[in-house]
Amino acid sequence: MLRRKRAWSALRVVQGRGDGVGMGVRSGLSKVWAFLRDKVGLHGLGLVASLIVIAFAAVVLYRMLHDLKFADVTKALSAKDPLHVAAAFVLVACAYLTLTFYDWFALRTIGKTEVPYRVAALAGFCSYSVGHNVGFTVFTGGSVRYRIYSAWGLGAIDVAKICFVAGLTFWLGNLSVLGLGITIHPDAATAVDHLPPHVNRIIGIAALLLLAGYVAWVSAAPRTIGRSSWFVTLPAGRSTLLQMGIGILDLSLCAAAMYMLMPAHPYIDPISLAVIFVTATLLGFASHAPGGLGVFDAALLVALPQFEMGEMVGALLIFRLFYYIVPFAFALTLLGAREIRLGTFSFGRRKDCVAAAEAAERADEVAPPVSDTPADLPRRAAR
Repeated sequence: MLRRKRAWSALRVVQGRGDGVGMGVRSGLSKVWAFLRDKVGLHGLGLVASLIVIAFAAVVLYRMLHDLKFADVTKALSAKDPLHVAAAFVLVACAYLTLTFYDWFALRTIGKTEVPYRVAALAGFCSYSVGHNVGFTVFTGGSVRYRIYSAWGLGAIDVAKICFVAGLTFWLGNLSVLGLGITIHPDAATAVDHLPPHVNRIIGIAALLLLAGYVAWVSAAPRTIGRSSWFVTLPAGRSTLLQMGIGILDLSLCAAAMYMLMPAHPYIDPISLAVIFVTATLLGFASHAPGGLGVFDAALLVALPQFEMGEMVGALLIFRLFYYIVPFAFALTLLGAREIRLGTFSFGRRKDCVAAAEAAERADEVAPPVSDTPADLPRRAAR
C-alpha cells in the first residue's frame, strides 16, 4: 500500500512537471507569435513565407538543372513544331481575352453597368499582365485598375470590390478544374503532393461538393459579404455558374497552350497535365514571385520527371514568352499610350482655357466705355 502511494505521488510529480513544461512551451510560442505579429506584422510574415518558398524552389531548380547544357535547350527549341507553337500562341491570346471578362463580370456584379466593355477589357488585360509579371497581383493589379477606372468615376472601394469579385472568379475556376481533374485522374495530383491516389480522389470529390454547396447557398437567397460602406452582393445561382465557366475557360486555355508545347513523347493525357499545370500555377501565385518564377517551373519539372529536361525547359521558355513577356510589353505600351493621350488632352484643355482667358482680358481692354443713356440713368440710380 505504501509503495502504491509513493508511485502515485511520483506520477503526479512527473505529470506536474510535464504540465509545467507544456505550459512553458505554449507560453513561449505565444510570446514569439505576439512578437512576430506586433513587430514584423502579418504582411511581413507573408513576405518571409514567400521568400522561403522562392528559396526552396530555387534550390530545387538548381539541383535539377545544374547539369543541363544550353545546347540541349536550343536543340529542343528548334525541334518544336511551328504549328504547335502557333496554336499555343493563339490559345494564350484567347486566355487573355477571357481575362477581360473577369472585370466585365465584376462590374456588372457591383452595379457599374455604365462602364463599357472596352474599358473593362483594358483594365482586365493590363492589370493581369502587370500583376503576373511584377508579383503581388492584388496590389499591382489593383493600382492599374484604379488608374483606369478612376477616369470613369469609380473610387477605391469600387476597385476593391472589382478585385474581390475577379479573385472569386479565379478561385472558383481553380477549384472546379482541380476538383474535376483530381477526381478523374488522382495520380496526376500524386505527382505533386505525393499523397496516395485514393486520398487525392477524396479531396477532389470534397472540392466538387464544396462547389455544389456554394452554388446552392447563393441560389437560396441573396448573399452579402462585408459591412458598412464595403459590401458585395454575391452573384446568384445562374450568375455563379457563369462566373465558374469564365474561370474554367481561362485555366483550360492556358493548360491547353502548355499541352501544345509539351514534348511528343512520352504521352500524357490533357486532364493530367491540366491538374499539374493548375497546381503549379497556384503554387507560383501563392509565392508572390514575379511571374511565379522558379516556383511554377520547379513544380512542373518535379511533377513531370518522365520528360527529357532540355525539352521541358524549352517548353517552359516558350510558354513564359507567350504568357508573360509578350502581354507585359503590350500592356505597358497600351498604358503608356493612354497616359500620353490623357496628358495631351489635359494640356490641350489647359491651353484652350488660358487662351480664352487672355482673349477675354484683351476684349475688356479694347472695349469702349459704355455711355449712359437717359433711359439707363434711373436703373443705375436704383442699383
